Amino acid sequence: MSENELPTGIQIMEIDPEFRADPYPRLAELQGRCPVRHDPVLESVVLTGYEDVRATVNDRTLWRNPARGNPRALFNRMTDANADAPQSILFMDDPDHARVRGPLTQAFYRRAAKMKPQVEAVVDEVLDGLAGRESFDVIADYGVPVPILVIAAVLGIPKERLRDFREWSEGIIQSLNALRTPEQEAELVAAATALDAFFAEAMAERRKAPRDDLITDMVQLQAEGAALTDLEVSVNLQSLLVGGNLTTTDLIGNGVIAFLRNPAELAKLRADPKLIAAAVEEILRYDPPISMTGRVASRDLEIGGEAVGEKDILLNQLRAANRDPSVYENPDRFDITRKHVPHMAFGGGAHICIGAPLARMEGQAALLKLFTRFPDLKLAEQDLAYRPLPGFRGVEHLLVEP
Repeated sequence: MSENELPTGIQIMEIDPEFRADPYPRLAELQGRCPVRHDPVLESVVLTGYEDVRATVNDRTLWRNPARGNPRALFNRMTDANADAPQSILFMDDPDHARVRGPLTQAFYRRAAKMKPQVEAVVDEVLDGLAGRESFDVIADYGVPVPILVIAAVLGIPKERLRDFREWSEGIIQSLNALRTPEQEAELVAAATALDAFFAEAMAERRKAPRDDLITDMVQLQAEGAALTDLEVSVNLQSLLVGGNLTTTDLIGNGVIAFLRNPAELAKLRADPKLIAAAVEEILRYDPPISMTGRVASRDLEIGGEAVGEKDILLNQLRAANRDPSVYENPDRFDITRKHVPHMAFGGGAHICIGAPLARMEGQAALLKLFTRFPDLKLAEQDLAYRPLPGFRGVEHLLVEP
């Protein structure tokens, strides 16, 4: 097979049915034959090797905002990227990134550090509702409600609004889908409009009557002099809402699949529940919810012996890096006691996932308590279907039998 016959374009995106079902063979082929590839369809540089991906995401001299990159790149053409549009910290560059992320991290981490008892209470409450059932859907009945209840507690969202927020989360995530359909674009616009209105009203209310929640924390930081606009606070709280929902749902779902398909690993966890922290890290390595993260070359440079031009879009394939055989022994094996090597599931550098501590906490509680409550849990007969959302990996449904 020639270099031009390597998987390219949508063949390495979740909208392709074969890639969506199992992305790892194509990623392994790219990694083995051309780990730094100028993709002719994406008009971007695709990185699949662990060392290249790790160095790139940790390089603070590279840009994060894709609008500063090659306008011919597929993702920029599809999204009509605008460098001046309001951005979450996900796509901000310094100095704005540091200005906004600093106070947000301060407030969010302080809240997350106190959340363990509440996370465990939420998990227990949801599990109580599954008692006595002959089967249930790990996604709809467990993986969805746990994260939404937790992030609702962080943000101070009343329970009667949780259904709205789940729907808005599903809509707003389309902002990260460069190939969204007109219907998905309409869902995005409706969700963004609703969330903008909610957070504007909530921030105004918290200024009049503070509460014990993250929205109050942020408006108080503003009052104390933090250089944050209301729009910046709103956009980034919305990003936390999305990150606190969909990706954690997929972490739980992917973890249940990995354990039930690998009963020897589940037996290890049952024998030593203290392995749960290492187990969640292995799930994040083995089958992470996020597929890739981007950077923009801020200058001409060389990566893995390949020339990269200024403004080239760099697509870092996180799940490929997490299965690099030069770094991980038997990388396609799920092993919760493997020698620890930092995975790339949360990205890295200045843009490392801000929600990582809370996601880890939820994943550990949700998985350990699920397998403790249902010691005979097994997969029901089904064909697993993964969501066709570029950049993300999670099943639409996951039926199990207690």
